Amino acid sequence: MPRVPGSEPKPFPTIEALERRNKLILRCAGEGIYGLDRDGLTTFVNPAAAEMLGWTPDELIGKPQHAIIHHTRPDGSKYAREDCPIYSAFKDGKIHRVDDEVFWRKDGTSMPVEYVSTPIRDEAGELAGAVVTFNDITERKRQQEALERALAEVQQLKERLQAENLYLREEFQGTHNFEEMIGQGDALAKTKRQIEQVAATDATVLVLGETGVGKELIARAIHNLSKRSERPLVKVNCASLPSTLIESELFGHEKGAFTGASAQRVGRFELAHGGTIFLDEIGELPLELQPKLLRVIQEGELERLGSSRTIKVDIRIVAATNRDLTKAVWAGDFRDDLYYRLNVFPVKVPSLRDRREDIPQLVAHFVGKLSAKLGKRIDHIPEHVQDALQRYDWPGNVRELENVIERAVILATDATLGVDEALETRPSLPGAAPDRRSLDQVERDHIVSVLEQTGWRMEGDRGAAVVLGLHPNTLRSRMKKLGIAKKTGAV
Repeated sequence: MPRVPGSEPKPFPTIEALERRNKLILRCAGEGIYGLDRDGLTTFVNPAAAEMLGWTPDELIGKPQHAIIHHTRPDGSKYAREDCPIYSAFKDGKIHRVDDEVFWRKDGTSMPVEYVSTPIRDEAGELAGAVVTFNDITERKRQQEALERALAEVQQLKERLQAENLYLREEFQGTHNFEEMIGQGDALAKTKRQIEQVAATDATVLVLGETGVGKELIARAIHNLSKRSERPLVKVNCASLPSTLIESELFGHEKGAFTGASAQRVGRFELAHGGTIFLDEIGELPLELQPKLLRVIQEGELERLGSSRTIKVDIRIVAATNRDLTKAVWAGDFRDDLYYRLNVFPVKVPSLRDRREDIPQLVAHFVGKLSAKLGKRIDHIPEHVQDALQRYDWPGNVRELENVIERAVILATDATLGVDEALETRPSLPGAAPDRRSLDQVERDHIVSVLEQTGWRMEGDRGAAVVLGLHPNTLRSRMKKLGIAKKTGAV
């Protein structure tokens, strides 16, 4: 049968031609490729491998590959040759894949790599070495780390939003002593002007005033008039939290940071990011935590307990105290640098004794509020009742006034308000003669009187803290300050 022109079989390429073709393939490959003999000496290197490593092929051929490019682990520790998966390939005859190690370049820098070490056998089937293919995964790791950072930020934002949502729900369900600033007198008008002056700024505010004057109300007014009003106002009472928990409450903690820390917790400072944090009873903040607060004020930075990661926060700080912080500084109980940072713009809240002209308006407000709450109708407040309330010294200020009105509404038998019985538990009944006692003595006598009436029971529905309108820990703090010793066997 005649042969069709051009259909003749092509001659099989020679060994030399195959080697040239294989070398061409190796030169064109984008992956780094090099070969090793059984002694670990480099037998060939393709251009991609040489370029990534910064060596020329001639500098690598015949040299111990491990000692040149694979001598150290990613953490910087020495990488023994007998532990190297590349060498294992021509000892156990298995393919070894590694996705996170480093190769070292000629200039002394390292690059993260993934590689595969495949054993090579000779004509007799004996292990003769290995061929290694590798890729520089620097860009992939960079993208992975960026993704992990983004996911961590998303998780952090999610946790903060969840904590914020929980906090705001608790706030919404809670009750507050005041809904608005009641009164038109000169003393309160001065305070209102100060609030208007400072609210639009980001200046730190220190609210000063006796217990019960409504310092939280001032903080709320400052926040609501500020550019941060769309973000939360987060409250922390430094006197009501045990010293062992206040650091975690303020700064948060990581899981396992201490016994009982079974989950990560977002602190109040993180929760207040973009908004305002109100630090009530700041004078009770433990001395060991004051430097951390100072750092937040100065740098806007903090670390959670159990973490070394720095968290940036953007917050406005409003602090409040009924203590004389200058005396606390002199006594060594309060850092002077923190005091100066907090006292940028002091706002003095007048006591109820200094704004007696506002008492009728406050009484009317509380009667309306508490009548609705208790389901009673009170529509008449006799003049002698108003006079008695205006003459009383009110050591507990507006909070005490509200407590008296609530008791009077409960005791009312008709639509007329009476306060004689409601004031019987107070240390001094209203009268014409002025009380010459110091403010501390008045407060001490008042607390002791209430404690005696409650059998020195401090907590519970019938405890002194409820009667006084204070948190039990705040009451203990006031007792310590005023030198009131708790009787043995008292609750």
